Amino acid sequence: LKMLHDNGIYDVQVTHTPGRLTDHYNPANKTVNLSEGVYESNSIMAAAVAAHECGHAIQYKEGYVPIKIRNILVPFVNFGSSLGYYVIIASLVFSSFKHLFIVGLIMVSLALIFQLVTLPVEFDASRRANKILLEMGIVSEGEHDGTKAMLKAAAFTYVAGLVSAIASTIFQVLRLIYIFGGRDND
Repeated sequence: LKMLHDNGIYDVQVTHTPGRLTDHYNPANKTVNLSEGVYESNSIMAAAVAAHECGHAIQYKEGYVPIKIRNILVPFVNFGSSLGYYVIIASLVFSSFKHLFIVGLIMVSLALIFQLVTLPVEFDASRRANKILLEMGIVSEGEHDGTKAMLKAAAFTYVAGLVSAIASTIFQVLRLIYIFGGRDND
């Protein structure tokens, strides 16, 4: 709570949530949710994870632009990822609807754009966490390099997720083209 209070945030609760790697900030109910292992620990790693999630709360308070963009994209991503592949299939099955292929690609690509916008959000939350940990004296100068590396590595999991999603999307679209595009040759 001190991390939040020091940043002028008094309406966010810190709670524990079951499971591992379930740590997150929920802006809907203004809670920093920490997994049991993080919530119950006083390790530097746990403090870094908690500070990262508090970083997200600070982003919301300050109106951090990438998080606003990400929130705007959520309904479009949900809609696009649900129907995008069906639109692509329809364009490949019904040759008179070939222009829908581009529409389907755009719909599917919204999820990739969402993940791309998530990158600066996560890196910024980690940057804020590092600053908080050092300013509050939770980590020493010597320990700071370790927490910085750990938080950077955690943020890079989002880069890996984006690369994986791009590869998966390309594979799925090519697979659909192969399956349904070959119908003209039959």
